[in-house]
Amino acid sequence: MKDDSIFINRELSWLDFDKRVLVLGKDKNVPLAEQMKFLAIYASNLDEFFMVRVGSLYDQTLVQHKKKAKQENKTHLTPEQQLSAIMPKTSELQEICDKTYAKLLEALAAQGYRKLDFSHLDKEQERFWKKYFQNELFPVLSPQIIDNCHPFPFLRNKEVYLGVSLKGKNEHSLGIIPISSQFDRLIFLKKDGVLHFGLVEELIAHFAGQVFAADSIQKKCLFRVTRNADLTVGEGMMDQDVDYRQVMTELLKKRRKLAAVRIQFYREAPAEITRVLCEKLLLPERQCFVQQSPLDLSFFFKLYGRMQADGRAELCYAPARPMLPPAGYDLAQAVQQGDVLLAYPYQSIRPFIAMLQKAANDPEVVSIKMTLYRMAQDSQIVQALGEAAENGKEVVALVELRARFDEQNNIDWSKQLEQAGCTVIYGFAEYKVHSKLTLITRKKEGRYSYITQVGTGNYNEKTSELYTDLSFITAEDAIGEEAANVFKNLAVQKLTEDTTDMLVAPLRFKSVILDEMDRIILAAGTGRKTRIILKNNSISDRDIMEKLSQASQAGVRTDMIVRGICCVRAGVPGLTDNLHIRSIVGRYLEHSRIYCFQEGDETRIYIASGDFLTRNTECRVEVGVRIRDERLIRKLLDILELQLADNVNAREMRADGSYQKVKPAEGQPLVDSQMKMYALLKDDWAAAKPQPSPAETTAKVQQDFAAPRGFLQRLRAKLHW
Repeated sequence: MKDDSIFINRELSWLDFDKRVLVLGKDKNVPLAEQMKFLAIYASNLDEFFMVRVGSLYDQTLVQHKKKAKQENKTHLTPEQQLSAIMPKTSELQEICDKTYAKLLEALAAQGYRKLDFSHLDKEQERFWKKYFQNELFPVLSPQIIDNCHPFPFLRNKEVYLGVSLKGKNEHSLGIIPISSQFDRLIFLKKDGVLHFGLVEELIAHFAGQVFAADSIQKKCLFRVTRNADLTVGEGMMDQDVDYRQVMTELLKKRRKLAAVRIQFYREAPAEITRVLCEKLLLPERQCFVQQSPLDLSFFFKLYGRMQADGRAELCYAPARPMLPPAGYDLAQAVQQGDVLLAYPYQSIRPFIAMLQKAANDPEVVSIKMTLYRMAQDSQIVQALGEAAENGKEVVALVELRARFDEQNNIDWSKQLEQAGCTVIYGFAEYKVHSKLTLITRKKEGRYSYITQVGTGNYNEKTSELYTDLSFITAEDAIGEEAANVFKNLAVQKLTEDTTDMLVAPLRFKSVILDEMDRIILAAGTGRKTRIILKNNSISDRDIMEKLSQASQAGVRTDMIVRGICCVRAGVPGLTDNLHIRSIVGRYLEHSRIYCFQEGDETRIYIASGDFLTRNTECRVEVGVRIRDERLIRKLLDILELQLADNVNAREMRADGSYQKVKPAEGQPLVDSQMKMYALLKDDWAAAKPQPSPAETTAKVQQDFAAPRGFLQRLRAKLHW
């Protein structure tokens, strides 16, 4: 019988991840303005968690009476049991958030940014804000009364409302004022060198007596509803006679009206208002949360912008822009001399965009093919594809319309691509295409050649400056041919199962990873030196987690760097003693996936678009690639070793599944792996100034990488680690 004690519930693990984001809101190593942003990110994450994960569980509970409740396959909890565990843990996080917010306000006040409290105004302030309310807000308010004669209105997802309990002559009624979508939430007032900021919903709540008769107001409160947003495309929607884009448009309309899964109340939840809302929204009281911090913390982003405009650079992270290559650098030329690996956001995405733009106008380029998942609003990448099509090249763009919360953006881009003359395909009915794959095909003197790019992150200029990702570019014909085959299969909705260098889920991804782990386990049994290092965002695939336990029991040292969901425990006696797990949450969102398997002097290493979540390994089309260039293998190992040395952003998992902040030993310097990446990668662009001959390149590689730890060893020597 298999031991399930090594497993952690996925949803509870996710809440632990969001807690790691939340605690950065009070981390003294984080500048004050950045602490605000982390608090806002925590709240935004929690919104999405309720809309997607809780929404899905809630749907499952609604059909339990029709059939036996389905248990998840690791901790064997039913949807109802998972919801019962999620709610109290969410309340615990909210308490931490409220305390963090209160301390943050004190720190902001000390820096000259003071939040307005409309419930404690002197007479002069009362007159000023009453006039502001009457002139700026009152004329556009849309109050509503809910009683026996007036129906309950539709409450929009994530919008703030003021609820007022009203007493009439014969009965009680409820008054509601919608707020969020009508006004700029953040109000600024500069006075005596202090910038006062307030939230418009609190101002409206204070002057509610101007809207409803003051003597009729019994209780009032601000509240916010979160709705289920977990939409799935049903069977048959990919049929030839169905306009898939129109189907997605209709589904987006449907999402706006899905069931409520949470109500938040600010500061108090009057019983008479709570009762009506829960009854009308069909919500149990356990999914109602009272909090002392504002219902939507996204206003911190605007306050952050104001601080930057005020020139308060000391309150923010020091500027760190992506490194650019030297003038005249040509990625298409560079890749002809050897494989290239770009690391965002430390290195700029511009060389890749420039390569696409050049290909769009290169008469020898006959086609460009690309998978698109999340794109920037003003995407230069998509524009380059459109230009290529207008220049008569074959352009094939697989646009995944089901990229959650980016559906409308992708629908709009797919239309523009079609108008430019691109061939737009949507992939599979059963599988999301989450791959990051580009193929540029050239024809010269009757011979075809390829430039292939495989990435861990989206083709998105904005997120390339916020997420840590890897972009591998090669001119190897063998990889180009495999990529061409992948695109052919995608066009006819066929899964790829025969590859050598590429990983292609769902048929040639998990199987390769498990085979690599089996190979390492077998080698460990013969006494050979072995090690596994795995870096990704999340892991929940039971097959892979069980294999990790087997590797640990075989004596294989396994280090995992898992930012978010991690459903396997490290350090469980007899099961995962040799498994070590850490999470890095810092200035940038860790997003790259690197899978490394070492046996003796041989290192096999892959980068990929897919995590070890079951949805990635079995339910999506993901693409990865084995890196064979020794220079790039060493670079990837240096990156992994640097992250394993981090003692600023890292937290290590303990045997009970909790995380503990990594602290430097006495006398040990601080190692912020994200900031030290700039030094680690600096020489990449320096080496790119001249375009050396292959012989010169070989000689330089041998010289640079003669030391066993390459870049990292030289970096440590410079920094006296």
